[in-house]
Amino acid sequence: MKIRTVLAGAMLALLVAGPAGAVRTVTDPDLPRELETTGPVQVSWEDPSSFSELRGSGNRWEAEQGDWVNDLAEYLAERVGRVLPEGQRVAIHITDIDLAGDYEPGRGIDGDRIRLQRDIYPPRLRFDFTRTGADGDVIDQGERKLSDMAYLSRSNLRYHNDALAYEKRMIDDWVAREVAAAGR
Repeated sequence: MKIRTVLAGAMLALLVAGPAGAVRTVTDPDLPRELETTGPVQVSWEDPSSFSELRGSGNRWEAEQGDWVNDLAEYLAERVGRVLPEGQRVAIHITDIDLAGDYEPGRGIDGDRIRLQRDIYPPRLRFDFTRTGADGDVIDQGERKLSDMAYLSRSNLRYHNDALAYEKRMIDDWVAREVAAAGR
């Protein structure tokens, strides 16, 4: 009887406390919605539950796992900061993300937990940005809608085994095309 009581108490404690090492999701309300600004690039984002990645997912639970929003924001800040001319600053506010590929329900046992890469599921990223000069004057601003419709046709050797490879390559393309080119 004592063992049952102890086991029942332990089970109740686990249920109340949650599982050890529980995986946070991108929609966790305790997570910040912006990066700590340590350089010339500031990145913030909307509540990820409003992103296309989650709203249109065939498996919302699986799509919420991890901290891919923060990972993409950090990558965006690092890449823009690397090519930004001295004294300039950029504020980026991410308004939508749709990762490459999607989950397709009805694919057999656990088939809906596998992200399938197809041409019809390209990576997409939408954000607003403001770029200012050293004097504080606005150099450029606007909304950008990035998409890579040929993401499966291009080589991806640089990001081998990176879950966000297609999105990072899309960001690299934008940085080279618009940010670095404008700084020359």
